[in-house]
Amino acid sequence: MDQGVRRWRPRMGRVAVALLVAGATAVAGVTTQAQESAAEPVDSFYLPPAQIPHEPGAIVKTAPMTLLATPPTEKGWPGSAQHVMYTSRLQNGDPVAVTGTFIEPPGPWLGAGPRPTVVIAPGTSGQGDRCAMSKAFSAGMSVHTHPSLGVSANQELPSSAVWSELGARVLVTDYIGLGTPGIHTYANRIESAHAVLDGARAANKLAGAGPETPLVLWGYSQGGGATAAATEMQPDYAPELNLKGTWAGGPVADLVAILEQIDGALIGGAIGFAVNGMLARYPELQSAIDKVISPAGRDMLATLSDACIADLITQHPFLKTSSLTVDGRSLTEHLRELPEAAPVLAELRVGGLTPAAPVLITSGRNDDTVPYGQARALAEQWCDKGATVTFRTNELPPILPGTTIPNHFGPELMDGFGPDSAVTYLLERLADKPVTGCSFD
Repeated sequence: MDQGVRRWRPRMGRVAVALLVAGATAVAGVTTQAQESAAEPVDSFYLPPAQIPHEPGAIVKTAPMTLLATPPTEKGWPGSAQHVMYTSRLQNGDPVAVTGTFIEPPGPWLGAGPRPTVVIAPGTSGQGDRCAMSKAFSAGMSVHTHPSLGVSANQELPSSAVWSELGARVLVTDYIGLGTPGIHTYANRIESAHAVLDGARAANKLAGAGPETPLVLWGYSQGGGATAAATEMQPDYAPELNLKGTWAGGPVADLVAILEQIDGALIGGAIGFAVNGMLARYPELQSAIDKVISPAGRDMLATLSDACIADLITQHPFLKTSSLTVDGRSLTEHLRELPEAAPVLAELRVGGLTPAAPVLITSGRNDDTVPYGQARALAEQWCDKGATVTFRTNELPPILPGTTIPNHFGPELMDGFGPDSAVTYLLERLADKPVTGCSFD
């Protein structure tokens, strides 16, 4: 067993306990923070200058970031953190500013080889600017009072804590359009991949490290789709990066399958995130949607464009898109049938390219949010192209189907941090332990 793996496993229990304490502390502070936030000015850091560099991954600006609700460890986690703005590319190639959180580790790298860079692609946080993950890093969550009282949690506290404890440098991207001007293009394969790969470039620049620095990508759900897309685009978009391996957990790979799965589920409103993102980049789809959506549906899409994931759960739970159309048929049905939608959904589907680096894909057989079938299909497509893919099935039985938390987030914790986990898989890739071909279990 690799030395880094042996050193990491005993630490996991301590980190897990600390994460629970940190989460409880953050929740306890919601009322006070909400009262204080009403008087806080808009954070100007998220506003890019009039001119930004055209080079992908260039640093636009940085600012110190204090990480408060974080687990204490013997190494003094979390180390040194910065709020960073870096350049990336829109789908059409135009430069765009993206923000994120960069964390230098508090101690030495415990794994094999040189200290690596880990880019974390967050799971779904929402579409409103206040949902940007970096806004929640300082206190464990951000609290907002407009348009109504709500919260946005730092979902990537566990992953960033574990990798920092191991001694890796970490960058957590906010994605394009979250925090910064413009719509967040939710689940857009191309722009998600750009934000992840350019985040790696930016992290290496901030650390004074070259492109030969070992790199791994970590993501689950929306983040799993982003890291999957980044991995298959890396050979062409960022060939200089030394990508060693990727975790694409519960990956959002096929929007058609996912939108049908969550329509009427607890977070059914996330369909609005996807539709808003598609309309922003494919204006030819707008007239087709206008013919089938009702005035109430237009209002809901506008509302969802400024919502966080917690808002969906508390204010719009179990949303059925049949309530948004003129004929009472679901919006997902219409998207399947609209001729204008077919090329859009095909272009946004992950799996058309071939990863050069090994990939671990995990999926819950009973995942009620990101369907198992489309995750396995992605693995099979890549295998057919000659990629190196490990596919693991999580057999957690159905628990409260349609409520997301047990059967979608449960596998994230089990597959990400449990025995034979994604952390272990990536440590082995960083140690250059051989892995070839494809395996399915």
